[in-house]
Amino acid sequence: MESAVGDGEQRIRETVIDILETEGYDAVQVRVVARRARVSLAKIYKLHSTRDELILAALDWWMQENRYAGIPTSHPRPGDSLHNALMHVLRPIFEPWEHHPGLLVAYFRARSSASGETLASHGLDAVVPAAMAVLVDIDAEFIQDLDMILTSLAYGLSGRVARGEIEAATIVPAIDRAVYWLTTGYEATQGSRP
Repeated sequence: MESAVGDGEQRIRETVIDILETEGYDAVQVRVVARRARVSLAKIYKLHSTRDELILAALDWWMQENRYAGIPTSHPRPGDSLHNALMHVLRPIFEPWEHHPGLLVAYFRARSSASGETLASHGLDAVVPAAMAVLVDIDAEFIQDLDMILTSLAYGLSGRVARGEIEAATIVPAIDRAVYWLTTGYEATQGSRP
């Protein structure tokens, strides 16, 4: 019995991911994907009208399977600091890049494209419920600032990895430090409010 995603479609996704990771973004050519996935060009074009759409779909699938699958679905552990609770949500999102830096480079390039907003919106759909469970009693203004700072930091770090300036393994520690200082500052101001 065939699953909701056909065998051919799954082979297409896996082939694109393999090429992105081992050969890079520019190596993804529809003819090459068709040959390696053992499907017709017509099959690929029936599913994805452009090469960029094909890449976006494969990356979106990989992220759902690898990055967002580890996001906790339960509420924070009692007694956890705000820093630890947030990192419990954020760490599974960024750690997969450490083992797949080629996909991070491809993600950054796809995310920076005109249609790359799809990747960001699917990420938000996966992350927001878990993050909001952690931030349930937190000031809305702090949540907005935290979102803007962390989103910019993650995007900037991803770009630096894509340009070869830093290693993918530096992302989680940098985000951890930023979350620590932001939450420590927030908690300190909460204790001083009348």
